[in-house]
Amino acid sequence: MNIAAAMSDIADQPRTGAAPRILVVEDEASLSLLLSYNLEAEGYLVQRVDRGDEVEVLLAESLPDLIILDWMLPGVSGLEICRRLRARESTRDLPIIMLTARGEEAERVRGLSVGADDYVVKPFSLPELMARVRSLLRRSRPERLANRLKCGDIVLDRETRRVKRGERELHLGPTEFRLLETLMEKPGRVFSRAQLLDSVWGLSAEIDERTVDVHVGRLRKAMVRARERDPIRTVRGAGYSFDETFGRD
Repeated sequence: MNIAAAMSDIADQPRTGAAPRILVVEDEASLSLLLSYNLEAEGYLVQRVDRGDEVEVLLAESLPDLIILDWMLPGVSGLEICRRLRARESTRDLPIIMLTARGEEAERVRGLSVGADDYVVKPFSLPELMARVRSLLRRSRPERLANRLKCGDIVLDRETRRVKRGERELHLGPTEFRLLETLMEKPGRVFSRAQLLDSVWGLSAEIDERTVDVHVGRLRKAMVRARERDPIRTVRGAGYSFDETFGRD
């Protein structure tokens, strides 16, 4: 793979509105960087680690939407990581693509038998890997790839970055847009303030959790007029959710 050429090719590619999160676990620095640039060019949020024993610590903080996992890693092997993740309820269905230099049929069977969803042999075609990522996400998290989210009379369009309630357009700032997008992806799920900070602002953001309350207030002010129903539910001591009953008769 020509890394410089690949990075040059992606410079003018548009980013999509959806932002699924992908964890790349790869100890070969040049390949990890190449994967990260290409994934980010397609609109994904990417986190990278180069040791197997760092993976579970990261997953305890926040789950990605998909993992690209190298077989041979320092600390803990990719094979063992995959086995552990499949043994836990919280990560049993987490999509995993395993990367390896082992191309023999017996090794591919071994990788799939521990629970990997897909298996890619190095060297591989980047367009093919990107297609496999999209395919897995489409099956496992279709709401993360949909261009439009609709709940009741509220429609969020990721391509145009617009939100409408009925015929009225809602004028949201970038943070309020991402906050509403996160809540609408999983109606009924209660997000803690820490989870919303992670999803909307990112893990590296040094922001107080009460900032979430301020932006939820701004979002409500933009969405609710007169006697319109507030679609955001405050769960005392827990956080916020988009009411799963919103829009039902």
